[in-house]
Amino acid sequence: MRYSLMIVVMLALSFKGIGRDLPVQGWIILSDNMDNATMTIEAAKKYGVNQIQLSHQIIHDLKEVKEVETREQVNILTDLAHKNGIEEVLVWDHSFYDLEYYPSRFRNGPGGTIDLDNPSFWEWFKQDYRNMLDLIPAVDGLVLTFIETGAYAEKQHSDILKTNQEKLAAVVNAIAAVAIEERGKKLYIRTFAYSDKEYANITGCLEHIKSDEIILMMKEVPHDFFLTHPNDPFVGKINRPTIVEFDTGNEYNGQGIIANTWPNYVGRRWSDFMNRPNVVGYVARTDRYGTTKVVGTPNEILLYTLKRLSEYPELDIDLIYDEYISSRYGEKALIPLKNAFKKAYDIVLSSMYILGTNAAKHSALDYEPYNSSYDRHVSGRWMDPPVVFVEHGVDKEFHYWKDVINHIAPARFKTKNSPLNEEARYVIDSCWVNPQELMDSLYLHYIVTEKQYGVDLAEKALSEIEQAKGALCSKDYEELFRLFKRTLLKAQLHEAVSTAYFGYRIYARGKSFRYKGLEEQIGSALKRIDIIVDEMKNMPGEHPSGQWDWLEDAETALSYKKKILSGWKEYDNVRFIQ
Repeated sequence: MRYSLMIVVMLALSFKGIGRDLPVQGWIILSDNMDNATMTIEAAKKYGVNQIQLSHQIIHDLKEVKEVETREQVNILTDLAHKNGIEEVLVWDHSFYDLEYYPSRFRNGPGGTIDLDNPSFWEWFKQDYRNMLDLIPAVDGLVLTFIETGAYAEKQHSDILKTNQEKLAAVVNAIAAVAIEERGKKLYIRTFAYSDKEYANITGCLEHIKSDEIILMMKEVPHDFFLTHPNDPFVGKINRPTIVEFDTGNEYNGQGIIANTWPNYVGRRWSDFMNRPNVVGYVARTDRYGTTKVVGTPNEILLYTLKRLSEYPELDIDLIYDEYISSRYGEKALIPLKNAFKKAYDIVLSSMYILGTNAAKHSALDYEPYNSSYDRHVSGRWMDPPVVFVEHGVDKEFHYWKDVINHIAPARFKTKNSPLNEEARYVIDSCWVNPQELMDSLYLHYIVTEKQYGVDLAEKALSEIEQAKGALCSKDYEELFRLFKRTLLKAQLHEAVSTAYFGYRIYARGKSFRYKGLEEQIGSALKRIDIIVDEMKNMPGEHPSGQWDWLEDAETALSYKKKILSGWKEYDNVRFIQ
């Protein structure tokens, strides 16, 4: 068995260069942590990476290069990438910037808007880009987001540019004139949208863009990076070279602070996109701020998945697990680690999602007051019909709006005055939600069943990590154990808090809704919150921290408990008394 497995892995590793020609294989570094950025760049070449993008905490807008610290970091990382054989280093930009950035002499349109018909404005605009690019001369190009940025180009004044699309294109064309035509640099335009109407703006804008050298960069999903969103249907439909942006940093799914070891998920998406017309490559996020990182952690298997499928699209995902785990941790650890890694996807999906829709604020525990989980982020917005089949012990099909959101959303998030009316007005117009509290015993049962499934799975995964201890060096075992222990505690906390929170909402509806055993169920969950919080706070060692801090979930849980016991304002200050 041992030798046959080694032969299979070696044969799989030998499959190279028979996939599609993909000129762009890139990574995005978001965090300004120099140690992690350096590690990521130095690891890139062995993955066939030929493009590095610097974004977010390093540089989000090109104007930031006017700050000494920003441009020094950009220049250092650019030089490092070039020395490590990375051909293309790009920096992110968003244009327009805030209205106040632009000289007042150009803001003489109605309501203080920019007069886009003034040729002097465009000359100033292009000179500003020349000056900024002069400060980072070795950078090879820009990644430009031009939709919903700063001053919103489409909100500025023009008698000549009749449509939003023409205004947006004017911004892109002006930047392209400097970056591409004058400086010979690359220009990628990053597109995403929150609605079909916004996508129409994007596609219409592209018709007015002059340069054929501009490349599109589109997210893997039509909105934000949720596991339950469908693949972006627009990728490949626009007749222009396109790269696909993957979030292997998992902004909404644990940020690498917990186990994100799911090649099946990444492979499913990339296998689809690779076969679409106009797709010329991918770019993958490698962190989510702070000290988070993918490179050098077990979650690096996601980057490995993109690499191997780009080389050999028909490669079985199971072999990707075998290759990565065997080469990194040794063959003896393969079976238990593979079993644990495979459970990560369903652990997160059953813990941080509720009945098929995300319920975490950038990975943080937040059932309310964060309303986006009940409107903007609902995966059903991008499905027709908007239905989901939930496994995880529930094994039932739900309508995203009539079933899931109608029951799990607080009443105030379902009214005509709520953000839902702006984000998805058709939901209210179709009477798919009722602006009343509808949490009941049946839906609490569904939620608790799902959350307990996640806990059970996380316990099994941690047990499998422990089984591999004898086959691992102490450093690898400690890293894996802590990763999956944090994953288990995250799942346990979501189970306890969701039971208490949604149970309390039934309790707050009044005595007629309080079924037998509800008080005991809530009381038990509140006790579990204390136990889990203590374990989280007493867990030795450090943990990575990004946009989300794993330990802050403990404080959120305690704040929910306090409101349940002392009275929650939004629920008529009803106090839970057991």
